[in-house]
Amino acid sequence: MNVYDFDNTIYDGDSTADFYLFCLKRHKKILALSPSLLGAVIRYYVFRRGDKTKMKQVMYRFLTKIDSEKDIADFWSSHLCNIKDWYRRQQRDDDIIISASPYFLLRPACDTLGIKYLTASDVDVKTGIYSGKNCHGEEKVRLFRERYGGDIDEFYSDSHSDDPLAKISKKAFLVKGDRILDWDKK
Repeated sequence: MNVYDFDNTIYDGDSTADFYLFCLKRHKKILALSPSLLGAVIRYYVFRRGDKTKMKQVMYRFLTKIDSEKDIADFWSSHLCNIKDWYRRQQRDDDIIISASPYFLLRPACDTLGIKYLTASDVDVKTGIYSGKNCHGEEKVRLFRERYGGDIDEFYSDSHSDDPLAKISKKAFLVKGDRILDWDKK
């Protein structure tokens, strides 16, 4: 089986950021949440306080201001074209997507693409509250082993934050734009 990260790997861009901006254009009332988001980002990235999950929960508060079901459907009807051609050419029935992006956002795209297996962050689509940890780093390995077992034939990601998955793969590739490079597993 082949395993893929989603954002900046098979999707050209960051789907969560793109969805946030998409919703911001539709729902100006989201702007009222900007001060708390800015504070959470500064606290996490500048002062290294808190954890990424809590910081993201602050961002996901915007979900309380939108029509999630409609906005997600409309988002994918205009953004599914961001799936990279190289992935579409090599896609297999047993592919697994493992992503830190929220499950509720990626599931509709995966369904349309025919991707059956998805593991992503469990975030409530109405409140933005996580159930469990952000699906990132070592957490991806834990979830992969828990849900799928078996071996990873090929692994693809754009980020060394996925070194833990690369290390348990027979072959791993670093994706930079449309270039696919061998992963240095040092």
